[in-house]
Formats: sequence, structure tokens, C-alpha cells
Amino acid sequence: MIRVNQVRVPLVHSEQDILHKTAKILRVAPEKIQSWQIIKKSVDARKKPEIRVIYSVDVCVESEKRVLAACKSGQVDKVTIKPYEFPKEGQERLDYRPIIIGTGPAGLFCGYQLAKNGYRPLILERGKCVEERMKDVEKFWRDGVLNPKSNVQFGEGGAGTFSDGKLNTLVKDKLGRNREVLKIFVEAGAPEEILYEAKPHIGTDILCKVVRNLREQIEAWGGEIMFDAQVTDLCMDGKRITGVVVNNTETIPCETVVLAVGHSARDTFEMLDKRLVPMEAKSFAVGLRIEHPRRLINKIQYGQEEHPLLPAANYKVTAQTSSGRGVYSFCMCPGGYVVNASSEQERLAVNGMSYSGRDSDNSNSAVVVTVTPEDYEDDSPLSGVYFQRRLEEKAYQVGAGAIPVETYGDYRRAVTGQKRDLPAVCQEYPGFVPAVKGAYRMANVHDILPPALSEALVEGIDLIGQTMWGFDDEGAYLSGIESRTSSPVRIMRDETGQSFIQGLYPCGEGAGYAGGITSAAMDGMFIAEKIGARYQKPA
Repeated sequence: MIRVNQVRVPLVHSEQDILHKTAKILRVAPEKIQSWQIIKKSVDARKKPEIRVIYSVDVCVESEKRVLAACKSGQVDKVTIKPYEFPKEGQERLDYRPIIIGTGPAGLFCGYQLAKNGYRPLILERGKCVEERMKDVEKFWRDGVLNPKSNVQFGEGGAGTFSDGKLNTLVKDKLGRNREVLKIFVEAGAPEEILYEAKPHIGTDILCKVVRNLREQIEAWGGEIMFDAQVTDLCMDGKRITGVVVNNTETIPCETVVLAVGHSARDTFEMLDKRLVPMEAKSFAVGLRIEHPRRLINKIQYGQEEHPLLPAANYKVTAQTSSGRGVYSFCMCPGGYVVNASSEQERLAVNGMSYSGRDSDNSNSAVVVTVTPEDYEDDSPLSGVYFQRRLEEKAYQVGAGAIPVETYGDYRRAVTGQKRDLPAVCQEYPGFVPAVKGAYRMANVHDILPPALSEALVEGIDLIGQTMWGFDDEGAYLSGIESRTSSPVRIMRDETGQSFIQGLYPCGEGAGYAGGITSAAMDGMFIAEKIGARYQKPA
């Protein structure tokens, strides 16, 4: 198999155009290409408004050695695609089926692999199935009635279900897990384009259906998922797991427990701390959501506000401030919404969400700054959790229970005491108002973050505006608090995937080993492999 990179074609093109350009790079006639497949597709907008599309293509061709010898290395290379393989069954005996705590991507994909290979896992989820969860979330956004166990953070699919459904990851992948995750998503109903898009996404509307299909497949293979089943305690014999307690009432015996609890399971972290499960506070990031008109972001990125062949424009920006703190965009949602992502009473957190069409009038992203254990008030494993909670309590108070929103101009003046004379670009777009799921009100967002973090965000946004014209516009909207970027806790594990407590497998983003849907799913597969390689299938 030969991989051809940098196959550049105009924005308006056909499959024949891709084939002929590929053949030209290979210096062969198109009919000599026996088969071909798109592996990657990206948009090149560096020379605006002349937009190009760049492909990587895998081909089978006659006289492969001769073709490779005649072509430029780096653009044309031989590749060997290694399919994903689950390990051979281990030798130790399992008396009970594995238990997985949580149905986010880590828990679902761990359960999927174990179920597919005959281990009949039991998956316990504190929240509801995705169909009922959607109703609870919509009710919260409409009426402000929060269900602490079924919301944007908790329930089938995890926190990523009510986001943009982004599937890109920077994780190195030599074992084919990344490709396998995307293939499983497609088999469960995701669009086939995610297999080759440079920045694949599904969208909340489709992701909810995909999650349900994954559950049904796990059940078809003999797995079981219990909803409204929160693990409230662990049973241990010395340093070995022997069972879990569900809803403070039912004890289920087991030898293996996968902790795929998600980054917002604060009560679970507290339980683990009391049980002396080794954990440590870790760095994460906090900040605010920034909203611009979608057409403005398109113009900045593409040189044009709309084109039927171009998706809503994405961006990824970073800045290094004079204080040494890095400021960067996170979870960018083209054509999306800011959503109330709270999971605790009288604490408010926001996130970003897009539907598959990415057709909201606004585009948003989090603009965040990294915080480290040095920023926390104590050195306990849960100090980052307490830091998050204080910010969320402040956001709730500032917004009087609704999402607080402030223009960047007002925010900047309050933080720096300075006024700038710049044109208000955002207000040139009629009807530009916050695109928010849940109640919001204009408020003093500048009162939420500690001064050092607010100053870093302002400096960072200004620096980004120097290279991305319009990003630091006075009329852009800021809302907060974005506090759930990743887990503030790492649950320690060794090379076998286990905690100091034997049989306990910390997994996914909540345990501190992933950052996003795809990497969490890959970590779930990793833990499933560790269990499969050690144990025989339960009788």
C-alpha cells in the first residue's frame, strides 16, 4: 500500500480530480491505480480567498516498487496498516464479571471491547439512559430545574455527549486504537466522514443516537448496563477489591472494577479519598467562553462569510502572557451554543455545544488559562476540586443562578481600567446576541476569576487579536465559568493499569488519563485489553 500526501485540489472538485492529481504525483496513468481510499481531508485557507482542499490517499498500484523509487519520499511512502487486535485471553480465573463505573466514552468503549470478547461486563451509571437524560437536560435549560444525577455532566454518554462531539486527538497511536474508535462510531451511526476529516466531529444530536446504539450492542453481546446506579462505596479485603456498594444499599461482589467516573464525579473522588485510594491534585485549566458571530469567524478564517462547500470555520489559538501563564482556546464550537453545564446545586459551570449542522448564528470557544496545584489553597488530593467549586459558586452568585454574560469591552475595562478606541466589529452583524442553552443575564463576569487569572485572560485575548483580527472585539460576549476542562484529580495506576488497590483500574478523563472523547475511548480500550490479557472469560 502506498500513501500519497499533499494531494491539493481546488475547493470545487470531484473524485476524478482527486484521482487524477494522485496519479500525477505518482507519475502513473489514472488507470494504473487499482484502488484508492481517502485517509485524511483538510481545508487549506492560508491564501485567502483561494481555498484549497488537501487529501492524503492510500492507493494500490501496479509495480509498487518502481513507483516508489520514482517519487519523492515524504509525499509518497509505503505504509503498512496494522489492524486493531484485542489480546489473547489471559490465564487467571474470574469468579465475577468485570464491573465498569460510568458510561462516558472510557466506560462505554471499555465495556464494548469486553462485551465483544465475551466478558459480559456490568456497567453502572449514576444517571439515566440517554433518551431520559436528554429530557432532563432540556428541562433544566428551559425551567432551571437541575437533576444532580442526570444533567450535562452525568448520564449515559458522559459529559462529551452535550458538547461538539469532537473526535480529534493528539495521542500517539501505534496499536490502531484511534482508527478503531472511529470505525466503531461509524458502525453505531456516526457519519463516515469522521474516518478521514482532519477535525472530525459528530454533533450532540447524532451523538445521542450513537451512544444508544453502542449500549444496545453491548447488551446484545451479553453485557448489562444499570442506570440510576451510583457506586457509593468500595468493598476491599486489605489491598484487593472485593465488591461495590450501589446507592448505599446493594453490594455487588467482584474482583475487577474500572473507575471510568468522569471529571465531575466529585463525590466519588471524596469517597476514594476516604478509602485511601492513592490520588493527587493535578493541573487543569479554567476560563470563560467567548462568542463571536459565526460569519465573522468564517471571514477571519476563510476570507469569506459563507460558502456552501465550507463548514463553519474552526480555530485554535494560543498566547504566552508576561506573567508566564499560557492562554489558549479550548473546545471550540463552530456554529454552536454556550450551555449551562452545572451538576451541583448553587454552583454554575458552562460548556460549549454544537449540533451536527453547526448552524447556530454564533461560534464560541473557551479561552482558558492553566492552573496548577500551586494556585490551590492546600495540598490535599482534592484541592483542585475545592478550587473549581469556589469559582462555580461565585459564577452562580454573579449571575443570580443564570449564566452571567458580559461584553469583552466591559470586562477588559473592569480588569485593566483602560478604554480602547476600536471599531465594534461584532455589532456590524445584525441580531448578534448570546447563543445560550439555559437562562442567562448580563452581569459582572469580571468578578468571578481571581485578578491574576483575569489579567492573564485579557492579555491573552489581546495578543490573539493581534494575529486573528476581530477576536478581541469589544462586542464579543464572555460567559462563565468554564471550569470542567479536565479532571482536577489523577487516580494513580501502575503499568498493569491498576491502582495500589488490586483489581481497581482507574480509567479515562476523570482518572486523569485522557482529554476528550477519543482519548478517553482509547484509554477505555487500553484498560479492557489489560483485563482481557490477564483474565479468562467469566463462566
